[in-house]
Amino acid sequence: MSTAGASAPAPKSLLERAFIDAVEHAGEVDAVRTRLLDAAYEQFCRMGIQRSSMEEIARRADLSRITVYRKFDTKDALVEQVLLREFRRYFDRFLVDIRSAQTVADRVVLGFVSALRATRSNSLIGGLIDTERGLLAGSLVDDGRMLATVRQFVAHQLRREQRAGNIADGLNVDLTAEMMVRISASFLLVPTDIVDLDDDDELAAIARQFIVPMVESPREP
Repeated sequence: MSTAGASAPAPKSLLERAFIDAVEHAGEVDAVRTRLLDAAYEQFCRMGIQRSSMEEIARRADLSRITVYRKFDTKDALVEQVLLREFRRYFDRFLVDIRSAQTVADRVVLGFVSALRATRSNSLIGGLIDTERGLLAGSLVDDGRMLATVRQFVAHQLRREQRAGNIADGLNVDLTAEMMVRISASFLLVPTDIVDLDDDDELAAIARQFIVPMVESPREP
């Protein structure tokens, strides 16, 4: 069959690759690359992404500037790989944590709380929220791909619950996932003085009151 004129598949987003790596247990095998990622992570945590240079990262890694550019053509490429590793670590942790939840409601609550806690407590991503919110917001909402990827991940989890008979077959999982993700993203990106985002119990109560009902069948009148 001719493939002339066929469009190339869209490149996977950062979160898509992170989730695939987590599921497939991909790991770093290049010692120099790992050393650079560690140095870049530390540099970004200390100085922020925008104020960090490739030269500073090279010095922190005790490697030459040429070596850095052999591994990463641009600073943007290095930033992407550092963030990719952090998202992969989150997915690794989430896939372990979710096993302890006994009910679909518990899993929804755990997902909501752990996503906010892991993001805010991460030294790099939490620092971006505090000091470079615009940079993080831009990466999340500019073309919608990162939010769409998280939505796809949540929708995938909801479909598993549907197949297990834990939620109604008629639930629109894509729309439900969209609402869940947008609520979580808004808490991350828009400051609030009503909710203590560092209080897991408060977040769990909010999830049970407002998020869990999204996946429950409506009660009979």
